[in-house]
Amino acid sequence: MKLRKLMAATPNEQQALQALLRDAVEDGASVGYVLPVRALDMAAFWQGTFAEVADGSRVLVVAEDEHGIAGSAQLSFCGKPNGAHRAEVQKVLVHTRARRRGLGRELMLALEQAAREAGRWLLVLDTESQSGGQKLYEALGYSAAGQIPDFAIGNSGGFVPTTYMYKKL
Repeated sequence: MKLRKLMAATPNEQQALQALLRDAVEDGASVGYVLPVRALDMAAFWQGTFAEVADGSRVLVVAEDEHGIAGSAQLSFCGKPNGAHRAEVQKVLVHTRARRRGLGRELMLALEQAAREAGRWLLVLDTESQSGGQKLYEALGYSAAGQIPDFAIGNSGGFVPTTYMYKKL
């Protein structure tokens, strides 16, 4: 598996990123979208992501396997003067074909390194409570700060809670 920071995307990479997001949502990931996910919404999401990458307020790390982009993760830097020490982990996505091979862990470690390089030492994130994501973050040393019930609409109907987590690097 090869990891790299992605600063801009070719048309093929754009399609692969949209397919990655679609795969995550269709598999039940709570990443801001519900079924059916619209192609226009996914394209707009990635355009916004790359605008923030270009202005330096976001880092995007992608992982590639023999089939192309297999995962991605983002780090959003707090732009407020009192938050210059922190960043938020967002949209950690691993394609269903690449799961259970340590890719989520590798993506998180790459984000932590990017945070250190940017002088950020406090990372925060939110994840669906009791999800595989929460278990991954706990294994990487993230602590739960609290839980909010009924935070998001779940893909299978109803509402799901989210857990806010943090880690000091």
